[in-house]
Amino acid sequence: MSTELPEAIAAYFAGSNAHDADACAACFADDALVLDENRERQGIAAIRDWKAEVTMKYLPVVEIILLTRAGGRIVVTGRVAGNFPNSPVDLRYDFTLKGEKIARLEIHP
Repeated sequence: MSTELPEAIAAYFAGSNAHDADACAACFADDALVLDENRERQGIAAIRDWKAEVTMKYLPVVEIILLTRAGGRIVVTGRVAGNFPNSPVDLRYDFTLKGEKIARLEIHP
């Protein structure tokens, strides 16, 4: 297991924990796709709006507990605490990079 996060992913979690939707959105490629809570968001503006909505609703903070690489993807397991029932929960963040940016992020329980 590698414990070093690629720069875009490290910046995503730093922005997320700082509750900074703009910083999170800046980590994504222009045509990136996020799948979370059975919804798709595509493009920087939609991803920024999604992150702002999630932040306002849940005030999440993620502690990274595991990092694996599989088939060109980087899978991060994070313990997420916030304003929601059964907090904290462990979620799996499945990232695909395109160059130095995040091209795809799927979040699963």
